[in-house]
Amino acid sequence: MKEIGLSLIDGGIIIVYLVGIIWYGIKKGKQKTSEDYFLAGRNMIWPIVGISLFAANIGSNTLIGLTSEAYNTNLAVYNYEWMAAVVLVFFAIFFLPFYLRSKVYTMPEFLERRYDSRSRYYFSSITIIGNVIIDTASGLYAGNLILKIIFPELDSTIIILILAAAAAAYTIPGGLSSVVHTEVIQALLLFASSMVLTYFCFSEVGGWSGMMAGLESIQPQGKNPDEILSLVRPLESEYMPWTGLLFGVPLLGFYFWANNQFMVQRVLSAKDINHGRWGAIFAGLLKLPVLFFMVIPGIIAIVIFSGMDISPLNYYMKTDAGEVLCTNLADCPNMTYPLLIYSLLPTGLLGIVIAGLLAAMSSSISATLNSSSTLITMDFVRSIKPDMSSKQLVRTGQIATLVLVLLAALWAPQIDRFGSLFDYLQIILGLIAPPIVAVFLMGLFWKRANGHGAIAGLIGGFMISVFIILSSVFDLVPALNDIHYLHKAPLLMLAVMLIQIIVSLMTAPPAAEKTDDMVWSIQIFRAETKELEGLPWYKNYRVLSLLLLIVTAAIVIWFW
Repeated sequence: MKEIGLSLIDGGIIIVYLVGIIWYGIKKGKQKTSEDYFLAGRNMIWPIVGISLFAANIGSNTLIGLTSEAYNTNLAVYNYEWMAAVVLVFFAIFFLPFYLRSKVYTMPEFLERRYDSRSRYYFSSITIIGNVIIDTASGLYAGNLILKIIFPELDSTIIILILAAAAAAYTIPGGLSSVVHTEVIQALLLFASSMVLTYFCFSEVGGWSGMMAGLESIQPQGKNPDEILSLVRPLESEYMPWTGLLFGVPLLGFYFWANNQFMVQRVLSAKDINHGRWGAIFAGLLKLPVLFFMVIPGIIAIVIFSGMDISPLNYYMKTDAGEVLCTNLADCPNMTYPLLIYSLLPTGLLGIVIAGLLAAMSSSISATLNSSSTLITMDFVRSIKPDMSSKQLVRTGQIATLVLVLLAALWAPQIDRFGSLFDYLQIILGLIAPPIVAVFLMGLFWKRANGHGAIAGLIGGFMISVFIILSSVFDLVPALNDIHYLHKAPLLMLAVMLIQIIVSLMTAPPAAEKTDDMVWSIQIFRAETKELEGLPWYKNYRVLSLLLLIVTAAIVIWFW
């Protein structure tokens, strides 16, 4: 196998990138007021909003996770990506206008406007914990996977702390403005580096026909190429049954894109509703090419590494305890992306692609750090000390960011215990998301939903989630453990909705100020229709949404 290591040129490219992006991020920072620091002055135009959404989503954890899952479970992992386009259209039509018109800083703050402070503080706490253990920690873990191969003698904790410091270097002083502006650069670099890797992958196997021929001859796990390149799986599928695709995947996507603070915060920074909507639709469009640049390389890896003994890499793939991680790729799918780039890319390009990967990592980490510090500052500190000045709020946010990045760095090494990085992300999200999604949907579409019902649903959902986790660990209810997590998620959401309905109906209806201009109605749709009259098609978000759905449907049908 090709010897692993970085040339001076590759190392120089990476260093220049890291120094450059930190300098650029600090230069673009805004911290004069709390609105500048946490929401970039609410002045972002749609291309910046869209690219920022995409870059925050496609971090190094997602990139490595997509490639490894494509190697392990084939094209079905792309269902999470194209479904994002559908979810973003729903978000742009129904939720986004309410968020922007309310002028809130955070999603929990929106819940308080609709329900009460109990829901706000509960959701804020859960979001902060989720951001640390899911998004920030997994981004650091993924970056460690790449750099651990380059520096096998360096302890993982040291690598993670270095990565955390690099991401925090411009996030702490500059706030959301630094994050959003650097994400544009990082997204462009990520796209370019992903296209480079895809080109070398296809060159290695002889193009699309070579890939198909290789899959036909290998027949991994007894699958023919059509099965490998199929998005829809049978009901008995262990990875993604078609019912899970229909009900579970949209639910997880809805939480991630429409309720998650670190994603929605980018939309809250838009200069107006139109730019927010156009940006969300643009982000959905950017998700579609992920199929070719991030998923297909994982499938090509099946052909490239089939039957290959990777034991010569054991020196580079040891844990901090000195244990060998694996002797074949099937035992450690998280190494699919690192092996591809180190095996295929020449000097110079390797440095650019690693810089792109580090760009993805830093963009997602800085996004979650900034959103979590916003939650701590605006949902907790400002409520406790409402007389704090704008400058004091900014300083509080900076201190919160520092504490959060340290906590994430401490948790990141524990992800090894969960096996696949993508499984870690989706399973934990599948337990956090359903109660939140249920409360948001009920609040937007049912006037009778009140604060008592919301907090009862959130707490009830949390207790059920804890029971599910304990059951999986201690095998309390074997039948429950046999249910696919993409089935558990919608069932959990329905249970929370039922709790919320019962408690809301048993208690007093919400006050008018909790529902006026906070619940969707057909009258809102008709008023928007009049506003859109006379607009050119390329400014009409409904036309743009329809075009995006048509393109998405074409891809799904092609790989059905």
